[in-house]
Amino acid sequence: MPTKRKPEIAAVPSPSPLTVPEPIAVLPAKHQIEGDAVESFISEKHIGMRIKALRLKKSMGLVDLGQHTGLSASFLSQLETGRVVPTLRNLARIAMVFSKDLSYFFEPEPQSICRVHRAKDRLRLPQTGVDEPMYYFESLGYLVPGRELDPYLAEFLPVGEANGKPGRLARPHQHEGCEFLYVVKGKLNLRHGEMVHELEAGDAIYFDSTTVHSYSCVGSEPATALIVTHQEPVEAADVGNGTRRPAKRELSGTDLTLLRRRAGERR
Repeated sequence: MPTKRKPEIAAVPSPSPLTVPEPIAVLPAKHQIEGDAVESFISEKHIGMRIKALRLKKSMGLVDLGQHTGLSASFLSQLETGRVVPTLRNLARIAMVFSKDLSYFFEPEPQSICRVHRAKDRLRLPQTGVDEPMYYFESLGYLVPGRELDPYLAEFLPVGEANGKPGRLARPHQHEGCEFLYVVKGKLNLRHGEMVHELEAGDAIYFDSTTVHSYSCVGSEPATALIVTHQEPVEAADVGNGTRRPAKRELSGTDLTLLRRRAGERR
């Protein structure tokens, strides 16, 4: 009898084990990027220069940074010069050393502020709240966002009666911070509290602007001055015991503040 042959069964290849990538540090959700773009993204952001800046700020050598991260000094050197591209895992190690989030290396480069204020584009504004303005101001910093200093060019008009109308009168005011004034042309009196300071072309004065102050032109010709204000709370010296106390914070509306706001509205 013929021998029965067992039916051939096609060999079924055994499933290959699923390759699970080693977990790596990831960016926050808002910074998620495609894997294919990681290297180009890192390169565009000049990661190496940022790492070097952090290291130098801490006065840390490459060997020191390597000891903290487990990376070799030669690798870190190549990383800083852009000859190699870091993995997110290595970048996370470096970020931890400097107490930075991983997103720090992917944020946009800070932009340097540089604004030109053309004379023809500036807005000339009068003293507010009076019929006869004593001065006119032009903001020299209205194009700078978030500025801490407010520079102005001011023209002060002569006081006294004009065309039979009541003369221009100094209007005392105060505001937070400090103020710097430089007389460009003419003569100017600046009253600061109970003191009156006579200023001529070339003279400068720096004072606490939380103290009530006012300006008045001296003579028959207008006076021109450059004024810079810093409207942040400052500390004033306590003459009594040599200590320092916080500056006064109860302020009235001032011409400079109103002027700054009006100039800001036209940005």
